[in-house]
Amino acid sequence: MSDLISDGKTKVVFAPSLSSQTAPTAAELNALADYTPRITPDGLKIDPSTAEVDTSSLASRFDTAEAGRVKVDIELTFKRGTTTQEELPWTTLTYGTHGCAVVRRGIDFETAFAAGQEVEVYPVVCGEPASQPPAANEVSKFVSKMMLTGAPTTRAVVA
Repeated sequence: MSDLISDGKTKVVFAPSLSSQTAPTAAELNALADYTPRITPDGLKIDPSTAEVDTSSLASRFDTAEAGRVKVDIELTFKRGTTTQEELPWTTLTYGTHGCAVVRRGIDFETAFAAGQEVEVYPVVCGEPASQPPAANEVSKFVSKMMLTGAPTTRAVVA
């Protein structure tokens, strides 16, 4: 048995639009700016939580439940940069910007998107970028909070 190591094996891009949320093409994904090198090591936060719907009744001897709505909290923490390319997340992910955050896991981030790869696609709108307080021995950072604008496709396949 071996474990899947995540270091260097996650890729994150932001698409203003996609031809298909369930089957984005490799060509369109490869044409996007790769934000992965600008995200801090712990800066990819995609946390789904599922609400519980109580299905028990007066006759129940046990509490029972079904899965309810899913909420996804998305925050990306970026390093600020000194070049136009390094500052692309800061200048692109501004308040009210709509698009899709696309995440690929388990494949070297340098590897180009290819047909058959599984990706997660989150249609989002960006909140106000939040500069993080300066700290000794740290780079300048900001957090981009993103809100879902529709149902995500967490197991999309690249066409």
